[in-house]
Amino acid sequence: MTGLTSERDDGAQAADEADERKERVLHTRVPDSLDKHLKRRARTLGMSVSTVVRNVLLTTFGLVEDIVNDGTDIALAVTGQETTPRQPRGRATTSNEVVAWQDAVLNVNAICDRCNAILPKGVRAAVGIREQPGPRAILCPSCLGGLARPAKGVRK
Repeated sequence: MTGLTSERDDGAQAADEADERKERVLHTRVPDSLDKHLKRRARTLGMSVSTVVRNVLLTTFGLVEDIVNDGTDIALAVTGQETTPRQPRGRATTSNEVVAWQDAVLNVNAICDRCNAILPKGVRAAVGIREQPGPRAILCPSCLGGLARPAKGVRK
């Protein structure tokens, strides 16, 4: 019986993960001025309005979380309590998931996973190579430079 429960749990988990990967359509009403602003910004960035809105939403939730966490850390520090260490915020990439970074010229617009810099089509960026399947990982040259350090004991 335990084996059956485990198989069902694995199947339910796989179905949940598949549902998470499917994109959903979100309908919302916005003022005419915001609609024009979004269209102008999307045209400037060479992106679709949908992509701009998605990126704004993803970034905004992360920023709000960072502000709340920073506020909590400040309050704890002021009262003399220890703050809890947190992982740096990134969209979907953690450094231990990526085995290596490959220099590439982007064929599409992208956003840096670390600093949220907008990377237009045609610029150089680093694409993550994973050992296991996962979402694409992209870093701007500045964030990649922050990772690089000379190897010890390696002769050129």
